[in-house]
Amino acid sequence: MYADRHSSLCISAPVLVKVSLFSAHHRLLHFALQKRMVSGAIALAFLPLLLTLIIRYRYYFVLFYRAVLVRIWKDCVTGLSREERAYQYVLTHSIPGDPDSILDAFDYWCNKVEYISNIGPKKGKILDRILMEQSPLTVLELGAHCGYSTVRIARALPLGARLYSIEMDQTNAAIAEKILRLAGFDDDTVELIVNPSDEVIPRLRSDYNLERVDFVFMDHWKKCYLPDLQMLEECGLLGKGSVILADNVLFPGAPKFLRYIRKSGLYEWKIHRAMLEYSKGIRDGMAELVFQGIK
Repeated sequence: MYADRHSSLCISAPVLVKVSLFSAHHRLLHFALQKRMVSGAIALAFLPLLLTLIIRYRYYFVLFYRAVLVRIWKDCVTGLSREERAYQYVLTHSIPGDPDSILDAFDYWCNKVEYISNIGPKKGKILDRILMEQSPLTVLELGAHCGYSTVRIARALPLGARLYSIEMDQTNAAIAEKILRLAGFDDDTVELIVNPSDEVIPRLRSDYNLERVDFVFMDHWKKCYLPDLQMLEECGLLGKGSVILADNVLFPGAPKFLRYIRKSGLYEWKIHRAMLEYSKGIRDGMAELVFQGIK
């Protein structure tokens, strides 16, 4: 009898171990299944929010794709910079000596091929109108990039006027130079200065004999808008009635610049609201300032 009980205990021990293992495994499976169900429920809960964000910011996603991802891919595939690709297109799709044809080729390329943040045709018309109204003789451009706005300004200038265009990037400046020559403008009309704006502005009076700037177009780094404006003031290059037009003050934005012009009392100003160039659904604007003189 003792032997039978001992045998029964020996048999039941492995069975109990198996049962325990099975039970633990079952609990783990149950826990994993519950966890997956909870994760799925959380994902479903956030799905409406995700869809809302995608719909709300869809234009920004498109801009990121066009301005960043396409650029990186084509840089790798072609071995050329985006600006060089734009120049090649303009060279083969425009009429030499015809500024309008060159601007049209640029606009088509930026709309249909790749994105470049030129001022574009819609905001460009505001620039054209102000230049026609003011007829400035001395114009300063901060940020030539690849020459689009430089050509746009140069074609609207009255006889005897001169445009000083500052571009800090040597590669972009070389392309801007080619675009200007293609459009038919020489050094008598446009002088391209390759250096950072904060180095050039203090030397405009001594090196370029500028006493006053009638019109300033800002389209370079937005963080430079305010210090460059203040530098123009300090150097005495702005006279009563001098006009400053600053692009992209709402997107990407220049909040410190806008805050300063509101509080300084030195300017009459207004915002020309428009959509971001070559894109849909992204609101932007240009600030037009008229200098009233130091008080």
